[in-house]
Amino acid sequence: MTHRERFYEVVTHGHPDRAVYDLSGSPQTNIDYEVTKKELARLLNITGEKQGFYNVDERILTALDIDTRRIGGMPTPVTPHCRKENGITYDSWGIGYKEIDGRMEICENPLRDCTIDEMMDYEFPDPEKVDRKLIQTWAEQAKMLHEQTDYAVVAEHPVLGVFELGCWMFGFDDYLYRLAGEPEMVHAFSQRVLDYQKKVIDIYYSALGRYIDCTTSGDDFGTQNGPFMSNEMFKEFIYPYFKERVAYTKQYTEAFYKHHTCGSVYSFIPMMLECGIDILNPIQPGVYMMECGRLKEEFGDRLTFWGGIDTQHLLNGGTEQEVKDVVKETLSVMDINGGYILSPAHTIQYDVPAQNLIALYRGADEYYEAKNGR
Repeated sequence: MTHRERFYEVVTHGHPDRAVYDLSGSPQTNIDYEVTKKELARLLNITGEKQGFYNVDERILTALDIDTRRIGGMPTPVTPHCRKENGITYDSWGIGYKEIDGRMEICENPLRDCTIDEMMDYEFPDPEKVDRKLIQTWAEQAKMLHEQTDYAVVAEHPVLGVFELGCWMFGFDDYLYRLAGEPEMVHAFSQRVLDYQKKVIDIYYSALGRYIDCTTSGDDFGTQNGPFMSNEMFKEFIYPYFKERVAYTKQYTEAFYKHHTCGSVYSFIPMMLECGIDILNPIQPGVYMMECGRLKEEFGDRLTFWGGIDTQHLLNGGTEQEVKDVVKETLSVMDINGGYILSPAHTIQYDVPAQNLIALYRGADEYYEAKNGR
């Protein structure tokens, strides 16, 4: 079975020979820390300059038998908001970031305390200024992967989600207040974002859509103890814009649609299915009502799960054997009639040792060897 065939069989709940293995096949399964990548290469006896245009060296992906290859990105045009001042980097939306432990963390929200008129007048990026040469480069890379390899080609999402962008631009506290107290502001903002999303989707998937097997979106709807909002609020403020985005994307591609949301979102899953998603990521371990067994039993015939191997405690603090044991236990629950893509639950940061990443995939290999009597 080829990597691409395996991906299709898994997502359609067919008869794959094993779960799909993913590392760096989506924005949420990158390795952020260069030292970790170098240590992975050393442990796998890989030397010389990095190969491939992926986050992780192509030879590392091959050594671990990874099924996915990521392409594309977020082609947000430059705006007058882009600048650096007093140690703060401002992006195209005017959101301010500071570097903390190697990651850029939000420290300034440009729409905090604004009026609806101020929000409507605020300058968004102009989708007509999307870099067409960059899009063409991504399309050529996707075409090469599609035609010259057997990997599942995964396109990174080109735009941010309405809820997450709202929280980042207004500030979480400010935006969550507006969900309850200023619904007209939220709808007006979300419609502006959706209009921007659709124009970028036109450009992006017109070029890449025919060459990809999966595409993604990211919008965190949950905390570790529950969702950010009630089901009723989700239905009013998120559902219509998200559903339109998914449907609009699927006009341009036959690729499966994966959505990423951290946290406890159990009660939102039926609505996300109605919105048209095929795959849910990251299945964050240890959060309220997101146990693998519960999810597989209730939604496993309609939804594929991607992730599930803990990055908060296990991969950064466990032993290699503990990692292998959890992987085997997870596969025993999730890899039934397909429907499971094995990967870390989120981006690999500086505190995850390279040997535990290798143990993740070697543990899976051992599971299938034992299962198949080899």
